Amino acid sequence: MPESSNPGHSRLTQTHKISIAGVAALGAAALALSVLPGTGQSGNAVAAEPAAFSATVASTKTVSESVSKQHVTAAQQAETAAKAKADADAKAKAAAEAKKRDEAAAASRSAARKPVYANNLDGWIRQSLDIMKSRGIPGTYDGLHRNIMRESTGNPNAINNWDINAINGIPSKGLLQVIPPTFNAYHVPGTSWNIYDPVANITAAANYAADKYGSMDNVNSAY
Repeated sequence: MPESSNPGHSRLTQTHKISIAGVAALGAAALALSVLPGTGQSGNAVAAEPAAFSATVASTKTVSESVSKQHVTAAQQAETAAKAKADADAKAKAAAEAKKRDEAAAASRSAARKPVYANNLDGWIRQSLDIMKSRGIPGTYDGLHRNIMRESTGNPNAINNWDINAINGIPSKGLLQVIPPTFNAYHVPGTSWNIYDPVANITAAANYAADKYGSMDNVNSAY
């Protein structure tokens, strides 16, 4: 369409165009506001809030699950440790009981094997020979018996009150007529310290004879 030659009419038309453009811009802004409330920074903050909340919830859930897993793992470890300790205690108890049974059985076997000696000259000699053997002291049944019969006739309480030892105040005593200093010097460990004890007297005298004569078997007179 040709422009009007009227200047006023031309300015009015330009103004109208500007107004229409402004109204259109305002309408677009209003439409934007109606779709997304709040423009600019405030609109972004409102839109960002749901996303941040979702991230926080997800993070909290992850931490909660991690803590739960740690609790389960700790409980399992504690249970495993307790079971291991219980097993170790049970094994230790079983071992102690087995050892006790073995010791009792060994003691029983030892007691069963331990000879019972008669409380007479034969028993005293046989018990003395067993002790002498364990101590490496030489001697035989016949050698001991022969000397005992010569010295005391088999009386464990015999005492010599007439020989030189008696005169010197140290009389010979017991089955093999041993003076106290000799008995004390040649006493055999594990036997009584009573010089009149038959086994203690025999073993001490045999120990002395072994030192001085090689064996009681070599003694055929006062020694």
